[in-house]
Amino acid sequence: MEPNASSASSIPSESSKTLVQKPATKDRDFLEHLEAYLAKRDGVDKCLKISRYASKIILASSLLPQSQPLYLKLKSFESSVGVSRKAFRLGKFVQDLNAFRNSCFSSKQHLVLSLLAYGGEGLYYFVEQFVWLAKAGLIDAKYSAKLQLISAWAEFLGYLGSISLKIRDLRRMYEDEKCLKSSIEIAVSRGVKYNEEESRWRKLREKMFLKKVSIVQDVADGLMTVADIWDQKGIVLGPLSVSSAGLLSALISTHKNWISC
Repeated sequence: MEPNASSASSIPSESSKTLVQKPATKDRDFLEHLEAYLAKRDGVDKCLKISRYASKIILASSLLPQSQPLYLKLKSFESSVGVSRKAFRLGKFVQDLNAFRNSCFSSKQHLVLSLLAYGGEGLYYFVEQFVWLAKAGLIDAKYSAKLQLISAWAEFLGYLGSISLKIRDLRRMYEDEKCLKSSIEIAVSRGVKYNEEESRWRKLREKMFLKKVSIVQDVADGLMTVADIWDQKGIVLGPLSVSSAGLLSALISTHKNWISC
């Protein structure tokens, strides 16, 4: 499991950031765009994430009998991809340190939530390096279970902070939207142009949509984290529902990384 690569790519608050408009991707050559996407660590990681959770859904849905050779091959593939993805997290905790260091905090609440979000995700990525070394055989496997539990709890705390920050940002956006709507209504009543306000309103609506999608992604990833902590007990935390949440998160991450590169 991991936070969204926006992350970091997924966890940091965007309240203090300005919206950077990317050039329209529809005018870009597809292969050049794909090359730029795959050149990024997160781009390859999300492709692996899609393939892994698609495989897990097939395995959990009983579409293939466990006696089938293809079932065993798919299970081995899913496990190998899971270990491979951990290699993409080497040093990734540094981006959380830098993101927290470069943030501007508007209140003590903002500071605490940012510390929880960045700190939780940063600790998760840091511990995941040792989980990978344990699975690769360099560290004694007996430490693997404890490391994974620490990693899962750190990730869970990170998602709590991330979701709280994004809800906080979304509330502020709703307030901004009300002000813009009010400005537009006044301009209409006075018969003056409101092109600038309308443009700002459209951009704000786009940001609000992306923020909502990002919250959905965090909730999906959070569900997987809870499943790791509770060892996938219960219907909601069963293999099929957790795998579906993983695939949803992977598709959202892929879309966000695609439009940002």
